[in-house]
Amino acid sequence: MKRRVAILISGRGSNMAALIEAAKTADFPAEIALVVSNRADAAGLARAKAAGVATALIESKPFGKDRAAFERALQSSLDQHRIELICLGGFMRLFTADFTRHWSGRMLNIHPSLLPSFPGLDPHGQALRAGVRISGATVHFVTAETDAGPIVVQGAVPVSDHDTTETLSERILEIEHRIYPEALRLLATGKIRLEQDRCRIEASATSGNFLISPTAS
Repeated sequence: MKRRVAILISGRGSNMAALIEAAKTADFPAEIALVVSNRADAAGLARAKAAGVATALIESKPFGKDRAAFERALQSSLDQHRIELICLGGFMRLFTADFTRHWSGRMLNIHPSLLPSFPGLDPHGQALRAGVRISGATVHFVTAETDAGPIVVQGAVPVSDHDTTETLSERILEIEHRIYPEALRLLATGKIRLEQDRCRIEASATSGNFLISPTAS
């Protein structure tokens, strides 16, 4: 039976759309059963409805700094839709330690850098200022510490001297859309084993290819 997944968004829902598209395939082990937004103006809500996915709006602003009260309302909606797994897709709200513990090992997030490098805000700007030659995206489990949960899947892209935050963001977004469905597939099929702060992937293999930037002449 397919695992029931909720995607939490605050904006356009780009990764949400990639997950919904991936879940349309017959052999995908999860179904996107619910999309929740904490903002009424999130463009992703309309995209989810157009795709035939149930949506819920739980605005966070009325709750102010009372994160626990917001999470109770969110949990009620998740329970109502019998949600088993959560994917965060640009969800701009921090969770309490209690909520992350409750969903430990069942809640994924995607961050546009190769964690543990460049966590938090402006990861593209951080990467460009550091002068790295390779950046990318990371799908990881959500923990109480921001962008610090066990890493599930990473994808890398080259960084050029001519990149801006906008061009780098666009290129990394492409790889985000590739690795997030793969991470959800691994989680939904039970192929991930958590050992303390690390993920072990059943029958995983490393690629024989290397990404080197810049390439040597």
